[in-house]
Amino acid sequence: MMQSQTESETTPAALLSGWITRKDLAEALSLTVDTLGRWEARRFGPPCVRAGRMVLYRRRAVQDWLAAQEMPRARAAGGRK
Repeated sequence: MMQSQTESETTPAALLSGWITRKDLAEALSLTVDTLGRWEARRFGPPCVRAGRMVLYRRRAVQDWLAAQEMPRARAAGGRK
């Protein structure tokens, strides 16, 4: 029986295609890795998963968290009209 792809070809890339590492997320958000670690300890920031020492963030969860952080536009100060 022939397989079109071997396990070694699909495992790393396909398995983690929807995930981002802490280092990559820190770079994308212009933060330090330590800041993301503090956020995790304080239960703030996007949800993450630990696989041994590796910390991964689901891309869609990060996008949802960023959208939830959006603040409504403040009304312009001014007098009566």
